Amino acid sequence: MSRLFMFEKPLGMRDTLPELYEMKHRTRSLISEEMKKWGYQFIETPALEYYDTVGAASAILEQQLFKLLDQQGHTLVLRPDMTSPIARVAASKLLKEELPLRLAYSANVYRAQQREGGRPAEFEQIGVECIGDGTISADGEGIALLISTLEETGLESFQLSVGHIGFIQDFFIDILGTEERVKTLTTFLYEKNYVGYREHVKQLPLSSIDKQRLIDFLSLRGGEEVIESASRLLENNKGIEALQDLKQLWEILKDYGEVGKRVKFDLTLVSHMSYYTGILFEVYADQVGFPIASGGRYDRLLSQFGKDAGATGFAIRLDRLLEALGDVEEHEPVKCIIFSGERRKEAFKLAAENRKAGNKVVLQDINGVKNIDACTQIYEEVMMLVGKAGKESAR
Repeated sequence: MSRLFMFEKPLGMRDTLPELYEMKHRTRSLISEEMKKWGYQFIETPALEYYDTVGAASAILEQQLFKLLDQQGHTLVLRPDMTSPIARVAASKLLKEELPLRLAYSANVYRAQQREGGRPAEFEQIGVECIGDGTISADGEGIALLISTLEETGLESFQLSVGHIGFIQDFFIDILGTEERVKTLTTFLYEKNYVGYREHVKQLPLSSIDKQRLIDFLSLRGGEEVIESASRLLENNKGIEALQDLKQLWEILKDYGEVGKRVKFDLTLVSHMSYYTGILFEVYADQVGFPIASGGRYDRLLSQFGKDAGATGFAIRLDRLLEALGDVEEHEPVKCIIFSGERRKEAFKLAAENRKAGNKVVLQDINGVKNIDACTQIYEEVMMLVGKAGKESAR
C-alpha cells in the first residue's frame, strides 16, 4: 500500500471523532424526540438504490451521483437524498389507506464533490415527509415543526425564508415567454448572483416596463406586505394562485403563535431540487454561509413511482446545524477507577454501583497506564484502588 494513502480518505469523506460524535448524538436525539411528539414515525431505507428509479428521481446532478454495478449488471447509486427513497417506499407499501403519512428519517446521504469544492461528500440529514396531504395546512405544519425542532436544539438566532416556485415560474414565463429564458434567469437566482441577474435583464429584448418588473421582483423580500407588492407586478393574474397559497400559509403560521416571528417571505427563493412544485423554504443561521435546513412541496414526485399524491417535507443538515450551535454544553463527565490486581473485584463492584446510579465510569488497570497524572486532566474524577503492587507500578 502506498504510504500516500495510508491516512487519507476519499474526497469529501470525513472522520467523526468522539467529542463531535457526542454532540451529533445529543442534537440528533433532541430533534428525533420533537418529531415524534408531532406524530412522525421514523423509517430507514437502504444506502444503495437503483439508478433508474431513485437515482433518476432525486434531482441531484448526474455528476454528483456515486454509481456502481451489482453482480447482475444493474446500475446502483448511493442515495443522494432521502426524499426520493421515502417516496418510493410510500408509493409501493404505505399509501394503501389513502390517508396522509407522517414519516421521519435520520440518515447519511452521498454526493460526489469536485476537489475545488471543499464540501462533504457524505453528510447526515434529519427530516420529515408528510405524504398524501395537498393542503396548505400541511405546509404550515412542516414549517412550524421545523422551527420548533431547531428551537429545541437550543438554536436561538435563525431565520426561515419562504418562497413559491410556482410564482416564479408563472411570473417569468408570462414575461419571458420560453422555458429556456426562464431557466437562465432562475440560475442567477439560485446562485444569488443579483448583479448578473440585473445585467442579464438589461440585455433582454423586452419592453422597459417588463424589464422594470423583473428588476422590481428582486425586492420581494420581507413580511406579509410582500404578497401585496408581488400582486402589483402581475399581469393577467399569472402567479395569483401562488400568492393566494402564501397568504393562506401566513394566516396558518400566525395561528401557531410565536412561529410567525421566525418567518420572512423571499419570493426570489429557488432550489437546486427540481422536484419542488409549490411552497419552499430555507433556514439560515448566524455564521453559517449555507442553509442549515430546507424543504418544500413536491406534488409530482410520487407519480414517478406510480402513485399520485401531494407531499411536503424538510431536511436538516446536521453538520451545518452543529456549526450554527457552536460550543454547546460540555459532554457528560466520566469518572475513572484505576485499580491494581488485588483490588480488581472491589473496583468492578464500585463501577457497577456508579453506572447503576447513572454515572459514566471507565475501569482502568494501572498496568495499562503510562501517565497517571494525565488521567486527572481527562476525567472528572479519578479514584485509585491500588494495593502495594499497584503503588509500585505507579512509580
